[in-house]
Amino acid sequence: MTSRASASPLRGAVDRAAWGDPGYQAFLALRAVFTAAPVLFGLDKFANLLVDWPRYLAPWIDDVVPGTAQQAMHAVGVVEVLAGIAVAFVPRFGAWLVAAWLLGIIVTLLTIPGYYDIALRDFGLLVGAVALARLATRYGRGGSGAGRADR
Repeated sequence: MTSRASASPLRGAVDRAAWGDPGYQAFLALRAVFTAAPVLFGLDKFANLLVDWPRYLAPWIDDVVPGTAQQAMHAVGVVEVLAGIAVAFVPRFGAWLVAAWLLGIIVTLLTIPGYYDIALRDFGLLVGAVALARLATRYGRGGSGAGRADR
């Protein structure tokens, strides 16, 4: 029985040439960040270690949603964790979910005086999430690149 030296033991393994592709490198970097950040920030909504999250909830939203601002942040945290997991496993979908979520955060922040700088920062993150979604059509699972760089 002969084995082919060029066969990869990993199903769907990335072609070695893809690792040198700047587009693929950008895809991997954005995918890692948009997986980790939403999960970590989402989990922190339950601990408030990084910041007092309820203060970022616009008063008009706090008036509309049932419960306390902290309970609303718990719901936000669950959505953020799920969005990060979606980016990890289905980046073509998850990146658009993160982009839409960021748009909602931006609109909320624009209704709170004094948070415009954070809204601008989140706009930059939204652009990064859209870039990830576009790259995922080529490099993500099920895309035309399906984990490899097209030649």
